[in-house]
Amino acid sequence: MSSIKKIRVRFAPSPTGGLHLGGVRTALFNYLFAKHNGGDFILRIEDTDQSRFVAEAETYINECLAWCGLQPDESPEKGGNFGPYRQSERKESYRKYAEKLVEDGFAYYAFDTPEELDRLRTETPNFKYSSENRLSLKNSLTLPKTEVQKRIAENHPHTIRMKVPVDKNIVFNDLIRGEISFNSKLLDDKVLLKADGMPTYHLAVVVDDHAMDISHVFRGEEWLSSAPIHVLLWKYLGWEDKMPEWAHLPLILKPDGNGKLSKRDGDRLGFPVYAMNWKDPKSGELTTGFRELGFLPEAFVNMLALLGWNDGTDQEIFTLEELIKAFSLDKIGKSGAKFDYEKAKWFNHIWINTIDHNELAEKTKIILNEHAHSLTDFSDGYFSAVLEEIKERLNFLEDFWSQASFFFQQPKNYDLSPISKKWDDDKTIFFENIQTRFEEAGEWKRDNIEKFYKDKIIESGMKMGALMLPLRIMLVGGKFGPDVFKIAELLGKHEVVKRISYALKLLNEEN
Repeated sequence: MSSIKKIRVRFAPSPTGGLHLGGVRTALFNYLFAKHNGGDFILRIEDTDQSRFVAEAETYINECLAWCGLQPDESPEKGGNFGPYRQSERKESYRKYAEKLVEDGFAYYAFDTPEELDRLRTETPNFKYSSENRLSLKNSLTLPKTEVQKRIAENHPHTIRMKVPVDKNIVFNDLIRGEISFNSKLLDDKVLLKADGMPTYHLAVVVDDHAMDISHVFRGEEWLSSAPIHVLLWKYLGWEDKMPEWAHLPLILKPDGNGKLSKRDGDRLGFPVYAMNWKDPKSGELTTGFRELGFLPEAFVNMLALLGWNDGTDQEIFTLEELIKAFSLDKIGKSGAKFDYEKAKWFNHIWINTIDHNELAEKTKIILNEHAHSLTDFSDGYFSAVLEEIKERLNFLEDFWSQASFFFQQPKNYDLSPISKKWDDDKTIFFENIQTRFEEAGEWKRDNIEKFYKDKIIESGMKMGALMLPLRIMLVGGKFGPDVFKIAELLGKHEVVKRISYALKLLNEEN
C-alpha cells in the first residue's frame, strides 16, 4: 500500500433494481478501508446500460447507504472535485479513449450486426469474438481502410472492441488472493463502446477510476475474470503506473454453501436478500428487505462485516466505529462465506437489547402506530416499562406487536385449549374469589401480587401449576409473555379483574 497516494475507494452500483446484501457488503468494505486509512469513500452511479436502467433505483441506493450509516464523501448528490458521478453524464469522455485505443492498435471497429452475431452463436457452440476468429469477421482488421472510413463517415452502426493479445499471460496482484495469472486465450475481445455510443462496464470503469484517482478497487469475486481485461486497458491507455490495487471479495454463499446467494434463494428459503424493500416499477412485485422486516441498521452492518472478515478474536458484536478501527485486508478470507439467517436474527436480537433504550422505544412506537393504536392512551413511562419486559423476546422490531399487543388491548383471541379440558368448578370458584380479593388488594406491585396469589393457591388446597397457567392465559390470551406477575402489575388491578372475568365467561361457555 502506498504511503504517498491518498486512499480513494468507490462503490459503483448499477441502478437496475434492489440492492443485494452482497452489494451492501462491498460498499461496507470500501467504506471501512477508506475510513481506517483516513481516505475517501465515493459513490459513483454506473448507469451506462440504458436497457436495464430503473429511474427509482438511484434514490433507493442512496437510502440504503444512508440507512446503513455509510455516507459517501463524494456522490451525485453531494458533488466533489472529480465529478460528474453518474457515468451517463460522462459519455463524451469514453469515446475519446475508445478512439485512442483504436488509433494505437489496441482496439478495432466491429461492424457485425446483432443478427449476424446471433447466427454465429447458434451455429458455433460457445462462440466468442476473439483472437481465434476476429480475422474472419466484419471489422476494421479485415475490411479495407477506405471501406472502414466510409462506414464511419456514414454513421454505420458499429462497436469498438478491444484487441486482446494472442497467447499472453496477464499477471496482477490481488490484495486478498495474491498473484493471479490469466492467459489471454481465455478472453474474448470485449466490446468497449456500444453502437449507441455508450461505453460498456469494461471501458467506463477504467476511465472513471483513472479520472477519479481511485487508489483501490474492492469488488466481488465474480468480477475476477474481468480483471485481466481491465489490467490490459490500464496498460494500453498509458496509465499502468496509476492503476489501483485490486481486492476481490469472497462470495456470499447459499446457506448450504453450494453457490452464490441469490434473490431466488431468499424467496425459496424465506428470508430477505435485499437491504430494503424493493418494488419493481414494471411488474409491481414487492421484495421484502431487511429494514422493513425489522432489522436494525447496526445489526445488519455488523452481520455483513463478519461475512468474509473477522478481526482474529472471538468478538462478534461491533459498532461501526469499532469496525473502522479493527478493519484490515489481511483478515478477509479467500473462500466464500455461507449466509446464516438464524445468525443474522441473532445479531438483530443482540442489537435490539444493546442500543439505547430510548432509541429502541422510538423505533417500536412506530410499530405500535402501524397497528392503528394511538399512543395518547399510554404514557411514555408505561410504554418504556412494557418494552423493558419484552425486548429480550424480540428478534425483529416487528415482533414488538406480537409480543406486546396484550399490554395495549385486551386479547381478541384466547387459546384456552391448554386449560379447558381440565377446567372444573373448583377453578371457577377460585378465580371468582380472586377477582374480589384483587379488587381489595393494597399496593399493586409485582412482588405483592405474586405473594398474594400464591398464598391464595395454598389456601385453596390446589396445586400451584394448575392455577399459574390459567392466570397467564386470562391476561395475555396464550402461553407466552414475560413474568405473569409483572404483566399483572403493568396492566393494573382493574384491567386484570376485567380480563379474568371475560376469560371465565369463555371457559364456562365451553364447559
